[in-house]
Amino acid sequence: MTEAAQLQSALTCPECGHIKNEQMPTNACQFFYECEQCKTLLRPKAGDCCVFCSYGSVKCPPVQLQRGCSGCGA
Repeated sequence: MTEAAQLQSALTCPECGHIKNEQMPTNACQFFYECEQCKTLLRPKAGDCCVFCSYGSVKCPPVQLQRGCSGCGA
C-alpha cells in the first residue's frame, strides 16, 4: 500500500487571522504567500521549509511522508 499525502491545507495569516484553503505544490516549496485579506507576505518560520509547514493546517507533502524537502534540503 502506497502512502498518500494530503494536498490541501488551510493557511492562517498570523497578522489578521484570515484562513484560506490552498492546494499545496508537490514538486517545490512555497516560500512566499500573500494573504488575500490584509496583503501580508508570509514567509516560513525559522526551521520550516515552506509557508504550509509554518502556517498551514497540514504540513507540506514531503514532510508528511517523512522524506524531507528536496527543494530546500529540510
